[in-house]
Amino acid sequence: MSNLDIPKFQCVEFSEKNFDYCVCVFVINEGNRLLNQLKEMSQLALQADIVISDGGSTDGSTNTDVLKSYGVNSLLVKDDFGKLGSQMRIAFSWAMNRGYKGVVVIDGNNKDSVVNINDFVLKLSEGWDHVQGSRFIPGGEAINTPITRLLGLKLIHAPLMRLASGFQYTDTTNGFRAYSMNFLLNRNVGLFRSVFTGYELHYYLARTAPRLNFKCIEIPVTRKYPQDGRLPTKITPIQGNFNVLKKLFSVVFGKYDLKNTGV
Repeated sequence: MSNLDIPKFQCVEFSEKNFDYCVCVFVINEGNRLLNQLKEMSQLALQADIVISDGGSTDGSTNTDVLKSYGVNSLLVKDDFGKLGSQMRIAFSWAMNRGYKGVVVIDGNNKDSVVNINDFVLKLSEGWDHVQGSRFIPGGEAINTPITRLLGLKLIHAPLMRLASGFQYTDTTNGFRAYSMNFLLNRNVGLFRSVFTGYELHYYLARTAPRLNFKCIEIPVTRKYPQDGRLPTKITPIQGNFNVLKKLFSVVFGKYDLKNTGV
């Protein structure tokens, strides 16, 4: 593929490709939350290589010796502008070049049920293209979810995404997902564009997959927030939530569609 817009990044590969799929963990200064998550992941018989896509951590949590001790396969460190969307484009381009068939994506703040990673891999191997983790279908669980987050999801985010995509999503703010490489590299998706620097890329892919007739499914997962009310998130209460809504509406109304970007 040509004309791919991929942010600059540094790559440290600790071992060779071992599986057909990888799980990309997105982080920036997650500290012990990341280390606890990796410890749990290292104790599972995962059917995917563990890859860290780091936005530029300075807290020591992505120390290479520590990551290797937890069985991390590779570390990708963004050396460019942008946030989550840039980290995603880095991870997906790297996975493409390494020949993976699909990518599971998860936050590195230890909120998500890593025991479900192999469930995503199974769905990818069965031919599904966009696999969305959901707390709100049978088998899923939402623990200590802040009421403001829950109301925003139930009353605004999910209904708009259902309307825009035509798929009956129940958990559209959950970043625990998986994508087939067949979907990510489809020329009508146009994934590798500089407009995708933040959360809008997750939303765009969720809207685009069913609209292009890719196979979509939700599977049950658990997301657990700390009982003390602290939110392990990079979304600030006012400005951050405003930006999330702004990006949501931009995706819903087709701002990032290829036909509207002159690509």
